[in-house]
Amino acid sequence: MTVKLNEDREIVKAVKEGLRRTGGYCPCRLAHTPENKCMCKEFREQIADPDFEGYCHCRLYYKSKK
Repeated sequence: MTVKLNEDREIVKAVKEGLRRTGGYCPCRLAHTPENKCMCKEFREQIADPDFEGYCHCRLYYKSKK
């Protein structure tokens, strides 16, 4: 299992700028709650799922099963 940044540099740049603007909260979510602080609770749970492979909600990170 590996977690890496999206290979699309433009997406990474846009999301990281959004994270700076929001103080580290997912820029794709309206609520600034602990669950939405990057790396969000949803993606941490997806990382823990051995069957999950894919991007986090904002597409900053990608989890592969390999």
